[in-house]
Amino acid sequence: MRLGFLACCCCLPLLVFGEPGEPCRRPRGDTPGSSLEDSCRVSHYKQELSDAECCMTHFNDVLEEGTSNFDVKSISRLEKSLERTRVNQTTALFLGYLIAVLFKPKNTGSHALLSLGRRDFGEGGTINDSVVDVRVPGDLGHTILVCLVRYPTLVWNESREQLYQNQLLGVSVPGKNLTGLVDRVNITVHHVAVNESRIPKCVFLNFSTEAFSSDGCHTIWQRGQSHVTCSCDHLTYFGILIVSADLSATNRVALSYVTVIGCSLSLAALAITLLLFAARRQIREDVSMKVHAHLAVALILLNAHFLASHKVATTGTDRVCLYVALALHYSLLATFSWMALESFHLYLLLVRVFNIYIPRYMLKLGLLGWSMPAVVVLVAFLLQSDAYGRVTLDDSPICYLAEGTLKKVSTFGVFCVVFAFNLVMLMVAVQRLIGFTRSKQFGAPERGQAGRNVLTVLGLATLLGITWGLVFFSFGHLTTGGLYLFCILNPLQGVFIFLWFVMSWRKSAPSAYSSKTPSASG
Repeated sequence: MRLGFLACCCCLPLLVFGEPGEPCRRPRGDTPGSSLEDSCRVSHYKQELSDAECCMTHFNDVLEEGTSNFDVKSISRLEKSLERTRVNQTTALFLGYLIAVLFKPKNTGSHALLSLGRRDFGEGGTINDSVVDVRVPGDLGHTILVCLVRYPTLVWNESREQLYQNQLLGVSVPGKNLTGLVDRVNITVHHVAVNESRIPKCVFLNFSTEAFSSDGCHTIWQRGQSHVTCSCDHLTYFGILIVSADLSATNRVALSYVTVIGCSLSLAALAITLLLFAARRQIREDVSMKVHAHLAVALILLNAHFLASHKVATTGTDRVCLYVALALHYSLLATFSWMALESFHLYLLLVRVFNIYIPRYMLKLGLLGWSMPAVVVLVAFLLQSDAYGRVTLDDSPICYLAEGTLKKVSTFGVFCVVFAFNLVMLMVAVQRLIGFTRSKQFGAPERGQAGRNVLTVLGLATLLGITWGLVFFSFGHLTTGGLYLFCILNPLQGVFIFLWFVMSWRKSAPSAYSSKTPSASG
């Protein structure tokens, strides 16, 4: 016969807070960490509730000070202090960001169930309003410690993973290290909101690596459910990561083919573009065309190294892979650099208009466009040389920069700055084109002019890399659609630049983005 025990903490009739003892104060000048170490030190096997409360007080001080990591040593001290607390009945302690329940099952039968209600998570919603059920085998022990910790600041946000509610729930039995349980521990978290592009993943905190692992834990959840059950075969501190939904195998293969085909077409179109630039003197004399040519070279380097990266990662040597990783990072930054310089050139033509003479203009642009990416890559390599090499990207090995802060700053951070600047300049260009359309200086019919303006805006969006902004959508609601658009439009950027090159060359009259040279010596 199935036995169970339901103890709802918000109305626990056996709730015990202990007798009031000495106030637990931090000595003046002490840091939260040093106070925690002193107050959580266990000098004998059993201790009073007041000792546990003092330990919780100082642990809560550490949380309120703010932390960017889990500080597993502090969690371990808190756990040992609570495990050695003497209680005769189920006892719950509430303090700030902490809830600790020393659970005394009435039966040692099949299972025991502990429920944490909304009001147990702190007054005024200090923690959150979710409900947690902890179901454990009834024969684990006479006392089971359940400890919920919520961090007031973000402590885990790696590789598109976020810790749900910034909270960990620890389950342990004093004096026992239980692993490989046949009858699993089930933790159910209610009222979990997950959007269509994300899924929950049950994990536990590995105290050795200070990272999350899903080993021994199963996630029981279906799309549309508002609760998540974590079924694990060991006792430790558990959490729920909200992660990006994996792409299906079909979508993965399709995106791979789309990317390879798009990059190959782009590479061929860019090569033709450079040949056209070299063969036509009229094009070579236009400064705008020179800027386009530099962007084309950067994209050729990017596409060539990207196409070679997977092959080298699987068959090449470590040295060759290191070169490809450095070259791929450099060519990506060079592409961003020349997109930004395209925007700067547009600023001179549309905003300043007059007094735009710059001595040795193209020489300065060239030095800036090609040297700045080299500086960034050099600094990154000197700071963390082992970050370059073979890495796994969406289950596919490539030669590139490993995930981490260095990659975020040197790639995504740089792109965000460039994208913001280019987006502003595109809006300025659209505003000027609207003004030109309303002006009587344009003799063409309104319908024809409107069509040309649309093509001009699309061409500028391509040159300024606006389509790269689709990467933002790959993190949110439109993950799959955003990835398809990203993998179609961006690899074909070279084809679009080729078409823009041809259209600009065939124009007989200057437009908003064809220029006289802003310098006497380009």
